[in-house]
Amino acid sequence: MYRREKRSWMKHLDFTIFDILCAQFAYIILYRYKIGPGLPYDSDWYDRLGVVLVLIQICVIFFLEPYKDILRRDKIQEFKKVVVSVSLSFGLLVMYVFGMKYAEAYSRVVLYGTWALSIPVTYVFRIFWKNHVRRRVVEDKNRAIMVLFTANDGVEECIKEFEKNRYRNYVIKGIVIMDKNREGDIIRDVPVVANAENFLDYVRTNVVDEVFINSNDILKSEFISDELLEMGVTVHFKIMHNSKLSPGKVVEPLGNYLVMTSCMNIASNRQIIIKRLLDILGGIVGLILCGIAFIIFAPIIKSQSPGPVFFKQVRVGKNGRKFKLYKFRSMHVNAEEMKAELQDQNKISGNMFKIEDDPRIIPIGRFMRKYSIDELPQFWNILKGDMSLVGTRPPTEDEFVNYEAHHRARLGIKPGLTGMWQVSGRSDITDFEDVVALDTAYISNWNLGMDIRILFKTIVVVFKGNGAV
Repeated sequence: MYRREKRSWMKHLDFTIFDILCAQFAYIILYRYKIGPGLPYDSDWYDRLGVVLVLIQICVIFFLEPYKDILRRDKIQEFKKVVVSVSLSFGLLVMYVFGMKYAEAYSRVVLYGTWALSIPVTYVFRIFWKNHVRRRVVEDKNRAIMVLFTANDGVEECIKEFEKNRYRNYVIKGIVIMDKNREGDIIRDVPVVANAENFLDYVRTNVVDEVFINSNDILKSEFISDELLEMGVTVHFKIMHNSKLSPGKVVEPLGNYLVMTSCMNIASNRQIIIKRLLDILGGIVGLILCGIAFIIFAPIIKSQSPGPVFFKQVRVGKNGRKFKLYKFRSMHVNAEEMKAELQDQNKISGNMFKIEDDPRIIPIGRFMRKYSIDELPQFWNILKGDMSLVGTRPPTEDEFVNYEAHHRARLGIKPGLTGMWQVSGRSDITDFEDVVALDTAYISNWNLGMDIRILFKTIVVVFKGNGAV
């Protein structure tokens, strides 16, 4: 029987417990240093803060997924991850304290001191436990015994690929060359134990738990697989090589076929549901702000430029779907007609349009665009499901028709009100290829924690008015 590797967010429960205990340890040390003998859990106020800290840490772990590839990270990468996760947890804790108006009840030394001490304590324990887990994995005598069944011309490359992951639940004990008799040879410290003719006899008389078949010969692979399965051996087929561009792959049924589904990223149902819930919550809050902005800015827009308060434009969304995007009108009503005349002033090279001191913008429009107030009606698009809070900016129809093949990658998800481009320089980025690269990196590496970080950065960027044109 084959035990599939755990892939849930609770896979590293041990690291979760250690991180929580490390924060509580730092909390106790700072409490005793500043408040006095005893434990914070004996105080009506400080016991509450300890519980809230645990709940916040669980939420951060749930959304940020800080333990992904933790065994493969080096010490510098680990330190950065610790600083991010600990700082986010304590940032949310401080927001809770001040938001609930409990600031006077708690010592700032305890709060900020716990944050500062938690970073080195958590880092030391993570490194210690990682080394322990790594040793346990490598020395585990119960690891599955695997044999590679491969062609001669691809055998070294095949072994190199497996060597990249030292911390695995199987160990490669032998190689079978299907198209050449090399029995007795040693290839990268792994012996060639059989050839195509005596392979099944070798499996029958030796300990073999799993076989990896690296072959493009489908008929031979199916024949070998049938024989191995009859002997109770687990069989792995090479379907395709992992690529940096498409880390998301899953095997699933499609009709009467078993297929390998591959895309730039594959989100779990949990992630999709939570992202949509965040969009709905953000859409509701955003529309309230939009209503307030309408009361303030609608009369000014009307007085400075006769015409509708709202601007509607067809944009291109996920995988080419078209929808109407809504904004507060910040330009004259004939702005689209004037665009052709101003094309030679475009400051972005590629399929986007931005110019300095755009003459189409009305006076109040400059203020609205600087602080992104004109974008507020797009919360209606978010609530409808046309857009998301975080994603890639949707192109206009005339921009989309000029897209090259690789540009279309940025339309692989729902468009967003904000995204990597907006928090990485906004209009200061003058090359459309840089925008595409940022959007592609976002889609390939997307997770809920990334969305939350982008939202926080967007708030800072908006209030500073950075990079607006």
